[in-house]
Amino acid sequence: MPTTLKPMVYDKRNLTNETLLNLYKKMLKPRMIEEKMLILLRQGKISKWFGGIGQEAIAVGVTSALTKDEYVLPMHRNLGVFTTREIPLYRLFSQWQGKANGFTKGRDRSFHFGTQEFKIVGMISHLGPQLGVASGIALANKLKDNKQACAVFTGEGGTSEGDFHEALNVASVWSLPVLFCIENNGYGLSTPTSEQYNCEHLADRGKGYGMESHIIDGNNILEVYSKVSELADSIRENPRPILLEFKTFRMRGHEEASGTKYVPDELMNAWSAKDPIDNYRNFLLLEGVLTQEIEEAYQQEISAEINENLQKAFDEEKITSAKSNELNDVYKSSVYEEVTSNSNTDNIRFVDAISQGLQQSMERHDDLVIMGQDVAEYGGVFKITNDFINQFGKERVRNTPICESAIVSAAYGLSVNGMKAVMEMQFADFVSSGFNPIVNLLAKSHYRWNQHADVVVRMPCGAGVGAGPFHSQTNEAWFTKTPGLKVVYPAFPYDAKGLLATAINDPNPVLFFEHKALYRSVYQDVPTDYYTLPLGKASLLKEGNDITIISFGSAVHWALETLEKNTDIAADLIDLRTLQPLDTEAIYASVKKTGKAIILQEDSLFGSISSDISAMIMENCFEYLDAPVKRVASLETPIPFDQGLEQQYLPKNDFEAALLELLAY
Repeated sequence: MPTTLKPMVYDKRNLTNETLLNLYKKMLKPRMIEEKMLILLRQGKISKWFGGIGQEAIAVGVTSALTKDEYVLPMHRNLGVFTTREIPLYRLFSQWQGKANGFTKGRDRSFHFGTQEFKIVGMISHLGPQLGVASGIALANKLKDNKQACAVFTGEGGTSEGDFHEALNVASVWSLPVLFCIENNGYGLSTPTSEQYNCEHLADRGKGYGMESHIIDGNNILEVYSKVSELADSIRENPRPILLEFKTFRMRGHEEASGTKYVPDELMNAWSAKDPIDNYRNFLLLEGVLTQEIEEAYQQEISAEINENLQKAFDEEKITSAKSNELNDVYKSSVYEEVTSNSNTDNIRFVDAISQGLQQSMERHDDLVIMGQDVAEYGGVFKITNDFINQFGKERVRNTPICESAIVSAAYGLSVNGMKAVMEMQFADFVSSGFNPIVNLLAKSHYRWNQHADVVVRMPCGAGVGAGPFHSQTNEAWFTKTPGLKVVYPAFPYDAKGLLATAINDPNPVLFFEHKALYRSVYQDVPTDYYTLPLGKASLLKEGNDITIISFGSAVHWALETLEKNTDIAADLIDLRTLQPLDTEAIYASVKKTGKAIILQEDSLFGSISSDISAMIMENCFEYLDAPVKRVASLETPIPFDQGLEQQYLPKNDFEAALLELLAY
């Protein structure tokens, strides 16, 4: 970054003196708060601080250019966003001290929070998903045709993440009204820009996305405010994304403990001379817009506000919470709406039941959007959404680029902006490319800041079709371990249709597993109209006193085949149907009755849900057991392609021997 910088030149354009002064006051406020926070940090009264000193013009200018109804997605150096939105200071101070008047009930710190009241969506430490969330919010704005823009911030370091590319590409392909704001402040922690990217200007990347881009002096409040106001007006009427690179500098450490020893003195001095507040103050004084009396009045007013609100936050009691409160806030509470069928039935395949359930949910929810690779004209690789675009149009049935992470994040953005989303992973295996936003954004959202994630991720999964290591996994254990997610895994068409309807109604994120081998091999009589089934309720397929068999997905059918072959075995066969929430009541009741339990699953054994179920039975039903709990699962290898190797991998042929052995114990 050059040490010789262009001097600050201000153009008032047609701005009134009131606006000029208002912008100055808005910048002064976060600066004075930060200076106070640095004192409190040294006193040990706050735990950490990410300084935005020197970058106030960007946060204040961008936020001032938007209406209060338009979403802003800031980073941890954008205090000016929060103060410009006029969040009461005591609430900010309480947030930074982990107290109840903050926005996360003490569950997250500093700027990791959002608030629907002030239309702010806070970041997560993984940075990149923030950009995809903005694309989803902008998509909702476009679908609603509400003439609203939104703005999302990232640093130059964040532009190296894959999510940056994915979000910009999606926004460009879909012409979404979002301002992507890069605060190019010289360093990613201690790594200079010369070691982060090999182009002169990050704004030049816009060309690769067919996207308009601009370079803005991020220390010049009038340039920021005027240009962003102009562009925001433009995309409200002509929806499209715009990439903005704000040239600025980070005058403090990445966070205060990091320091700035890695910054050359001449570079620090050059940018100190471009301080956005000092320069703008001098300009306003020279223009006669600002006087010493006004300046002193601002200082006194803001100082009094800071001190008064700080005291209010300090006086607030330290937060306490019962374990039950913590557990209850992991999910948004939802009341199951039972809808029973009043129609005839058709004998249909599993795949048809999924398609019907999805179609009827689209009819029921006008705000539901389906997204996924090839789901529109092609109807998805399994033809589940075939002909959907003829009924619902391409606005609601959307082909996506190959970018799982950005689409999961966009689905969350739709939810933030009051809509519903179903995202199809083309294969469950590909969810690894969208894993971060699922487990760190969707799963934690309600617990962190009371924002639900009304998203269903459909997961075509499973072996038995010779698809090999990358198209055959049944990876439910990746998600049953993660608090905040619900996991559904039906084995029959009737269950699949009713549970999918409920999953879409549920305001929480749901991973909905659909076994590919069942799609066209299993038939059942299924009501033709819309109905729901409750999550967390297992199905008792067979009853008997000899043993309890617990299973789900394709493995349920293996258990049924084994029992048909061994008619003398009187077993309780439990089809779990949903893995999170789990019907422990049904499991325990059966085990206490039979005294023996065997768990059959398709996933490999170690770290799987069968391990948890086994441990739960041992802890809660030990005195009723007549034998150890048995688990039967696939080999501890990736899933092979060859048919013979695949059959050897799966536990289907091992189950009968294990069952008989346990019965004979």
